[in-house]
Amino acid sequence: MKVYRDRTFDEERALYGSRGAEVVNCRFDGPADGESALKESRDVTVRDSFFNLRYPFWHDTNLSISGSEMTPLCRAALWYSRNVRIVSTKMHGIKALRECADVVIEGCDIISPEFGWSVRGITMKNTSAESEYFMLRAERLHFENVTLKGKYSFQYITDSEFSNCNFDTKDAFWHAKNVVVKDSTIKGEYLAWYCENVTFINCTIIGTQPLCYCRGLKLVNCKMIDADLAFEKSEVDAEISSTVISIKNPKSGTIRAAGIGEIILDDPEAEGEIISEE
Repeated sequence: MKVYRDRTFDEERALYGSRGAEVVNCRFDGPADGESALKESRDVTVRDSFFNLRYPFWHDTNLSISGSEMTPLCRAALWYSRNVRIVSTKMHGIKALRECADVVIEGCDIISPEFGWSVRGITMKNTSAESEYFMLRAERLHFENVTLKGKYSFQYITDSEFSNCNFDTKDAFWHAKNVVVKDSTIKGEYLAWYCENVTFINCTIIGTQPLCYCRGLKLVNCKMIDADLAFEKSEVDAEISSTVISIKNPKSGTIRAAGIGEIILDDPEAEGEIISEE
């Protein structure tokens, strides 16, 4: 194994095509302002290193990164890579993860607009993120204890599971398909419009006009706070343990809530059953 330790690289494609390399306490920074430091590499381990240049990890396979930092100038850090593990690392550049497969992220700090587009198979644990359009068109996500702040998150995702998460994000889960969210808090306006086969279990849902135009929607023992005009045009079966401000024109199914402030039925095609247990 080739070991690079305590070195600084700033040239173009500094370690391009590396095989079986270990990079320890190195800096990718400097006046040459080179790009694509580890592009097309395989079986690479990176520890305690600093990345301040663009596109370092494109088309890589079997990559491990730990204890490292990718600054805001480290744009588009990981694209088209697979079998990646990232632990205890700051990922602060825009578009940090795209078109990658089989990724594990644990204990990381993510500040990255447009993060995670079109990824396939990503496990994320014990991580905080700030992002817009987070995980657009991703599939097979498995999130546990993830905190997110941003807008337009998880749109068009498929076949994914989330547990013990806290999301503060408007327009989240639009057009999502085959998704389960458990033991989580989701705060934000216009949650999960146009989604299909999405289930919320033991969740707290906060914000106006949630869950409209949905198909195959289920809520199991959920709370809804500041939720008005909910479930419009949706096919839904819901058990809600709190009072809902208002429910409007559910298309079909049954909604059972601890209380309902207002029921709005002014659409002749709204055939959903609404039951208040007050």
